[in-house]
Amino acid sequence: MNRGFYLVIAAQTLSSLADNALFIAAIALIQQLDGPVWVPPMIKWGVAASFVLLAPFVGAFADAYPKGRVMFITNALKVVGCLLMFCYGIFGLSTTGQIMLICFAYSIVGMGAAAYSPAKYGIVTEMLPPGLLVAGNSWIEGMTVISIIIGAVLGGVLISPVVSDFLLSHPSLSGWLNTPAETAIFMISFLYAGASVMNLFIPNTHIRYPVQSKNPIRLISNFKNYICILWRDSLGQISLSVTTLFWGAGATLQLIVIEWSRQNLGYRLDQSSILMGVAALGTVVGAIAAARVPLKASLSVLPVGVAMGLVVLVMPFIYNIWAVYSLLLLVGVLSGFFVVPMNALLQHRGHVLLSAGHSIAVQNFNEQLNILLMVSLYSLMLWLEIPINLIVVLFGLSVAGLMIVIILWSRANIKRKPDLLEEIGQDGWGKAI
Repeated sequence: MNRGFYLVIAAQTLSSLADNALFIAAIALIQQLDGPVWVPPMIKWGVAASFVLLAPFVGAFADAYPKGRVMFITNALKVVGCLLMFCYGIFGLSTTGQIMLICFAYSIVGMGAAAYSPAKYGIVTEMLPPGLLVAGNSWIEGMTVISIIIGAVLGGVLISPVVSDFLLSHPSLSGWLNTPAETAIFMISFLYAGASVMNLFIPNTHIRYPVQSKNPIRLISNFKNYICILWRDSLGQISLSVTTLFWGAGATLQLIVIEWSRQNLGYRLDQSSILMGVAALGTVVGAIAAARVPLKASLSVLPVGVAMGLVVLVMPFIYNIWAVYSLLLLVGVLSGFFVVPMNALLQHRGHVLLSAGHSIAVQNFNEQLNILLMVSLYSLMLWLEIPINLIVVLFGLSVAGLMIVIILWSRANIKRKPDLLEEIGQDGWGKAI
């Protein structure tokens, strides 16, 4: 690993920390306005929609310029969205209008994240050889999850009564900040600004791609072809289906934990953020353990995804806080262990078949499309007032069932194309299939 890679990790960690802290602060802002229980999931929906709509264009954008510069621009866009969210109360809008503005502002942050992601992952494939991609992904996923832990906890801390009262009583803030959520969002904007500055110091890899088209119709057509290329690849389709399921399930599980802890444990939002941090801590442990898995053995981790779905089924039956912590930690370990090798395999196939920026854009499109679907279903179930424990059971069974389908799919691929093993090596397939 070189110095530039670690600088990418540091900038990404700071930006991701702000993303996750802002998520908690945005939910607090909606709760402050007495928004319906199904509105907070729509925050995730808006971000996912940004990824999906911009997917045909952000890969070309990431490949057209040095990726450090792209990361700077996109982080600056996050600052704009953050500050717009902070201004929800100055336009004389109704409560419904204010909630819509908050969701729109968070979608702008999502636009920045959508354009940031291909550059972030793409520069890893430019800086590291294939043999170090799993280790590199373990670093970037591990540090991202650490930032999720710290960010979720930081968001909870900033809106907690003790810290928010202290900040609101400060002479320089008390005149124009009125609520804990406003204070949190204001402080988080400085994290985005810091990440933007750090991006300026990321070295240029001097890797250049063919001149990118600026015709939107052609970009969309090309992007459709990129999607088909990855989905038709026998290794790409398996790794893409796993990462797509993982990120959709992960986003939904975050929201489930918030509502489940509120109903079953009587937790406030700042307390629920700690539970999210515990699950993320487990993901770090799983990601670190996955660094030992060679790229050729990446498919051996598929059954771990089934186990994760089954473990979630225990949630409705536990109320002891230490049991809750242990369960969420285990869910995190299992998820981190199976997603990192699959993510590395997908990036390797994407880099070989497409380009760094375009392959990540395709990956984001599929993952965020699944987030749109799963979060929409979750919001619909809340709107229908389905009990949260039943939602948890349906979620766990769905994840486990879909992972079994993917394992059977991988069996069919290897049966149809025996030489597929030669592309990643024999080791590890015996466990996976």
